[in-house]
Amino acid sequence: MNQLLVKNSITINASAEEVWDALVNPEKTAQYMFGCKVDSDWQQGSPVLWKMLYEGQEIVPVKGNLLVYQPYSLLKYTVIEGNPSYPDIPENHLNVIYELEEQGEQTVLSVMQDGFETAADGERRYNDVYNNGDGWNPILTQIKGIVESAS
Repeated sequence: MNQLLVKNSITINASAEEVWDALVNPEKTAQYMFGCKVDSDWQQGSPVLWKMLYEGQEIVPVKGNLLVYQPYSLLKYTVIEGNPSYPDIPENHLNVIYELEEQGEQTVLSVMQDGFETAADGERRYNDVYNNGDGWNPILTQIKGIVESAS
């Protein structure tokens, strides 16, 4: 199987610090990540949980582990469904990588997701993320709106 990779970028009229806050602040992630608030202590190897309320109960539809936390420049963690139909082992986790590059008064936010080739049900999961070619663009557009409206 060829490498399956989803990569998107967007330019945001804000500092890297403001963009970073949108990636790690639970109140902000809930606004663009389908109502999910990110929960982590942001220590390498720690869990990264995406929590939301569903029918009055808190659920974790997506979870993973923190790999890299370099404020204002690089955030990398793994993801897997909260209750997967396949084993919850490292090989079945995907990687999400956010890179921030400040350019004057703007920040380029790039997101890449990979690991589909070796993960269980990888082709289906890739197609879900690939999203008919849109990939992460809808989420990046929401992040841009949230950050720019706050600055």
